[in-house]
Amino acid sequence: MQGANILLEPGVFPRLLQGLWVTIWIAAVSVGLSIPLGLLCGWLMTLRNPVIRFVMRVYLDFIRIMPQLALLFIAFYGIARMSNWNMDATASCVFVFVLWGGAELGDLVRGALQSIPQIQYETSYMLGLSNWQAFVHVILPQAVRRLLPGAVNLSTRIVKTTSLAVLLGVVEVIKVGQQIIDANRFQYPTGTLWVYGVIFLMYFIVCWPLSLVAHALEKRWAND
Repeated sequence: MQGANILLEPGVFPRLLQGLWVTIWIAAVSVGLSIPLGLLCGWLMTLRNPVIRFVMRVYLDFIRIMPQLALLFIAFYGIARMSNWNMDATASCVFVFVLWGGAELGDLVRGALQSIPQIQYETSYMLGLSNWQAFVHVILPQAVRRLLPGAVNLSTRIVKTTSLAVLLGVVEVIKVGQQIIDANRFQYPTGTLWVYGVIFLMYFIVCWPLSLVAHALEKRWAND
């Protein structure tokens, strides 16, 4: 239990909370920017234009096949350096997570839109609604209900995947934990478990409410 005393050292918890804030910031910005991109991609995937559908399929397959870590390295060490973009490690992480989240959310949007029965469109047109009015007032509300649980789960995945940012040198909660362990490795040789235990609880506290929301939405709308 002596290793637990590492948590009582001055500045340990404030530093961990500061690192957690960086993690939450990256995840929140990535999720926020993924929403409009995902909605656009999902709509494009439903179009009948074969060129657009082919491009979106290549985009989605590329994002799914390529590991997120490889995408981070490509963005930070490849695209940003070769194109002379002023993009640091944090911006590279946000860039990759937005591309990834937009692709995954786009596929969810596509599935939700295509799951709406054709009779819903036909009934809307019989009532005199235009294509846009039918989409906004009839199709979209039903699609959102089917989309939200999966979108919330995707947000949880993005939060957890932000841990890869440590490999680019971003000082998020994992990196802060490593710094604390390295600085106290002689005084508290068994402190590693305790530091990472606290980090686990931090991730759990952030992700668990999102999981509860997703489960509640699925349960509520399954009974409607």
